[in-house]
Amino acid sequence: MRNRDALTAPEALVLTMVLVSAADGGMTDREIGIMSGLVQTLPAFQDFTSEGLEDVTDRAVRLLREDDGLAHAARLIRSALTSKLKETAYALGCEVVAGGREARRETLEMLDFVRAELGLDPLISAAIERGVRARYQPVE
Repeated sequence: MRNRDALTAPEALVLTMVLVSAADGGMTDREIGIMSGLVQTLPAFQDFTSEGLEDVTDRAVRLLREDDGLAHAARLIRSALTSKLKETAYALGCEVVAGGREARRETLEMLDFVRAELGLDPLISAAIERGVRARYQPVE
C-alpha cells in the first residue's frame, strides 16, 4: 500500500482477506497460509509478490488500529475494485473463513460487513458462499 488514499486492486483484495482473518483478534498460521496460497495461484495476483503480501498485511494491521480504520479500509477497498473484483474480494474472504478451523462470530460479522460494504447482490453472495463451502467440504 503506497499511501493512505489509494490501493491497487491486488492490494485491496489482500486487505479484504486480512480484515476477515483478523476479525476475531488475530490471524492464524493457517489463515496466513491460505492467503499466501491464493496470492501465489490466482490470476488477480499475477504480478503481486510475497513481499507485497507481507507489506499489505502489515499496513492493513496498522490501518485497523486507527480510530476510523475499518471504515477507512472499506472506502479504500471499494474505490480500488471493479464490480467483478468486488465479487472476487468477497470470495477470497469466504475462502479465508472456510479454510480456517472454525468461524467465530466476529469473523462471520466481518464477512457480513464486507458483503454490505461492497454492495453485493444477496443471490450472488449466496452463490459465492455455497461454492466456497463446497470446496472445503470434508469427506465423511
